[in-house]
Amino acid sequence: MSTVKVTKMQGCGNDFAIVDYDEYKKSGLEISEFAKKICDRNFGIGADGLIIPKTDNAEGADISWYFYNSDGSTAQMCGNGMRCFAKYVTDKGLINKKVFSVKTGAGIISPEILADGNVRVNMSSPILEPEKIPFRGEGKRVVKVSDREFEINPVSMGNPHCVIFTDDDVYEMAKTYGPYLEKHELFPEKTNVEFIKIKSKSEIDFCVYERGCGITLACGTGACASVVAGVMNNLTDTVVKVNLLGGSVTVDWSTKKDIFLIGPAEYVYTAEYIAG
Repeated sequence: MSTVKVTKMQGCGNDFAIVDYDEYKKSGLEISEFAKKICDRNFGIGADGLIIPKTDNAEGADISWYFYNSDGSTAQMCGNGMRCFAKYVTDKGLINKKVFSVKTGAGIISPEILADGNVRVNMSSPILEPEKIPFRGEGKRVVKVSDREFEINPVSMGNPHCVIFTDDDVYEMAKTYGPYLEKHELFPEKTNVEFIKIKSKSEIDFCVYERGCGITLACGTGACASVVAGVMNNLTDTVVKVNLLGGSVTVDWSTKKDIFLIGPAEYVYTAEYIAG
């Protein structure tokens, strides 16, 4: 057995195990298997995902990462994870500037450490072309799941999202219908599922059933996708407060091009994890 130094961080309750690459190598495990073990909430430290910074082979960016969901699957992007990652690598001195670029599976993402301690992330432009989401259809459409019909809005923020507006309790809807919609045949790579209740043009309530995780307290890419869908349906403004189960973030799509996610990133603890 070997011990691996790990830092646990959270953004609005969306929690992550962050492990330096050299520390991860001590585990002797393939990354996917390591992610499943360390993220396990009974036998590991408990987290929605694993993040491993990579300072080499960033290919045009300042730094790159490995990001794995708690079930061992990879994810192209994670907004809350990116905020935690940005704070971690700057505090540790892996990056020595407040605005920098990160190579992700969704392309180059640029976070910025703000003076108030929050992190502002340029999440790039939303993707609406069905084949790039990927989505087997054209634009929003009605689908039937169990005893309900839903008008779904497919959006990609580098990872696929299925946004649904509802007047019902968003948590109960995500819990009941999220598992079915996550694996719907229209999404060949599965999808994150967001249920949204409109409070006003500038504020929404949000609950997500995350691909590979289940219900989580927050999802940054989902918050962005939900505002994109809100603007496209003339339900929200372009700057919106998004109330997640674990807190609130601000999403800004004023440019109608790049979309920005602003919110907190906080340390929970550092520890040594016994791998083996």
